[in-house]
Amino acid sequence: MTSELDIFVGNTTLIDEDVYRLWLDGYSVGDAVALRVRSGILEQTGATAAVLQSDTMDHYRTFHMLERLLHAPPKLLHQLIYQIPPSRQALLIERYYAFDEAFVREVLGKKLSKGTKKDLDDISTKTGITLKSCRRQFDNFKRVFKVVEEMRGSLVDNVQQHFLLSDRLARDYAAIVFFANNRFETGKKKLQYLSFGDFAFCAELMIQNWTLGAVDSQVDDMDMDLDKEFLQDLKELKVLVADKDLLDLHKSLVCTALRGKLGVFSEMEANFKNLSRGLVNVATKLTHNKDVRDLFVDLVEKESSQSCEAPSCCAPSVTPDGCLHRMADEQSRFAPKIRTHEPRPPKPSRRNFNHSATGPAPYFFHSGFIEV
Repeated sequence: MTSELDIFVGNTTLIDEDVYRLWLDGYSVGDAVALRVRSGILEQTGATAAVLQSDTMDHYRTFHMLERLLHAPPKLLHQLIYQIPPSRQALLIERYYAFDEAFVREVLGKKLSKGTKKDLDDISTKTGITLKSCRRQFDNFKRVFKVVEEMRGSLVDNVQQHFLLSDRLARDYAAIVFFANNRFETGKKKLQYLSFGDFAFCAELMIQNWTLGAVDSQVDDMDMDLDKEFLQDLKELKVLVADKDLLDLHKSLVCTALRGKLGVFSEMEANFKNLSRGLVNVATKLTHNKDVRDLFVDLVEKESSQSCEAPSCCAPSVTPDGCLHRMADEQSRFAPKIRTHEPRPPKPSRRNFNHSATGPAPYFFHSGFIEV
């Protein structure tokens, strides 16, 4: 009896980017072959369906063997079994740790535990992302969290060093880790208009200014935990709304700075007292864990209630919400200087945020509640 074998011989490990994407997306070999046939690859190459099937299976076997190395990317760089050029190694790592925004929005701020993992079936159905891909992304989040949670030093730098990710992707993972550690509520319906980019933007500023690492670079878990003393000191901001003379002075200074720069300046000026009080009330309650977790909910609820339009109607720069954000920018100039240290100099962000659908939450973090 004879049998046929398909043998592939080579030195450099071949990586087909299209097949890698299909594997990452959780498609079976059969589904991947069908999608490749539909793309017209047989006509382009002159290959037979049998050859395409064997080629796809070979790539899948290669990716499966590489996966254990991708769990600890430095191992991929130092291993000698697979001859993969550095540029291809970087591609493998970056794409393996890439994630779908629809998926991360479903788990952002949740505990990365077995309980959350049990919900992946529902998340897969809701988002249209395959269950296998959901599991890979969730396991990546959990793996990064476990590696960096006890480390000292910059959270972004630790992620980059141990997982060899690009600067942008490392910042995204730092945001995911930060939100998981502090359990911020992001899943409420009223927050759904906010994108992951909006939350990641807030996380970066909070890490730079609100954490223990912003106070002392030698403390443990420096970029993971919020500075409780700083949150306690935010109560001092009450003076901005409790003292009429200070409130009038504050309003005068802010309005002078913003006059002519806003299309809805008159609405902001007319509602200044309510808007300022709303921001201060949110800040002064952050001494309680539940209020910290509900920070974004409170921002949207309490600040949007003072606005003339809903937060997602149009760009914040041309809505009363935009007035709130710009007013908050100016508020830092006149609030009490309650921080006694210089916050860590922020690194320039390389993320391009779509602020056209952004409401109160992200712009709050340019306020005096960060840099006062």
